[in-house]
Amino acid sequence: MPDVNARLTSATNSADPGRLAGYTTLRLGGAPRQLVTATQTEQIVQSLRDVESRHEPILVLAGGSNVVVADDGFPGTVLLVRTRGFQVVAEDDETVTLRVAAGEPWDDLVAATVEAGWSGVECLSGIPGSAGATPIQNVGAYGQEVAETVVGVEAYDRVTGEVVRMTPEECRFGYRASVFKHNDRWTVLSVDFRLLRSPLSTPVRYAELARALGAEIGDRVPLADARATVRALRAGKGMVLDPADPDTRSVGSFFTNPVLDQAAYLALRDRAADLGEPPSWPGSGDTVKVSAAWLIDKAGFPKGYRGADGVAISSKHTLALTNQGAGSTAALLALAREIRDGVHARFGATLHPEPVLVNCAL
Repeated sequence: MPDVNARLTSATNSADPGRLAGYTTLRLGGAPRQLVTATQTEQIVQSLRDVESRHEPILVLAGGSNVVVADDGFPGTVLLVRTRGFQVVAEDDETVTLRVAAGEPWDDLVAATVEAGWSGVECLSGIPGSAGATPIQNVGAYGQEVAETVVGVEAYDRVTGEVVRMTPEECRFGYRASVFKHNDRWTVLSVDFRLLRSPLSTPVRYAELARALGAEIGDRVPLADARATVRALRAGKGMVLDPADPDTRSVGSFFTNPVLDQAAYLALRDRAADLGEPPSWPGSGDTVKVSAAWLIDKAGFPKGYRGADGVAISSKHTLALTNQGAGSTAALLALAREIRDGVHARFGATLHPEPVLVNCAL
């Protein structure tokens, strides 16, 4: 059984003039005007109030895995969230509810839940970043989304100046989206996850994962097997951070899969008739979700496609745009525009970026 006591350390504040590249998985981004580190929830709230009282811009940054920061940096205060820990706040014979500090490294949390025999997030193994970022993005992979297990989010409301606890309905989860995304009103302080007491995974939903496990869709497998297999699949795509591998210097998937109405989907199929059936699956309502990776590849941007000045599509995964070591944010965004415009010209579908763009635009 893992230690589920909150692990909180003493406060530290700093005005490090260093570039934000050191705090992002892309290893890109210029310097902020000021950098402040919060290791306790109360410090996050106080730092936000202090900056707001001065009417200055603020950027809250935790794992840095889903942000693209401008080469010019950020013209205000960057608040680094370094709170840690999780604790059981409710339990019964079938479930356990964990309250997780926003700065807790996500994959560490997943590892602990698998070790404890708690099922519900095992297929989200290997994802970089912090627990507090997961509801913002409604992080999902290999058939799971955090919206399925999040039962509450504690957040600081910058409009009312109060700490609030929000229900899943108030979070308004959607495909890679929530009320928090592209909205700086709320800053996530902690997240409550309700997990099943089970040594087995939730039913496997993702075909690639089922094949790798030697299982069928709908099967449940040992938690450790699900976690290990997901991590292996992600590593094979450069989606597990490795300092020695430039293909992992990315934000993961740069573009979301387009969600099309029926008319747009039929038009895309007609334009792709010479290439075969575009990989797709049902979205909500009458919509269809189409593989962005397939569109990118078939539009002439294969794995390893190089942009200018040290950026490239990953050699392992078509959706990952990478900093190969000497890149810049400007070069990365130029490559993203080239891909977006090329896909639209070929298929009529518009790709949208998944990461948050800080002081820059696509």
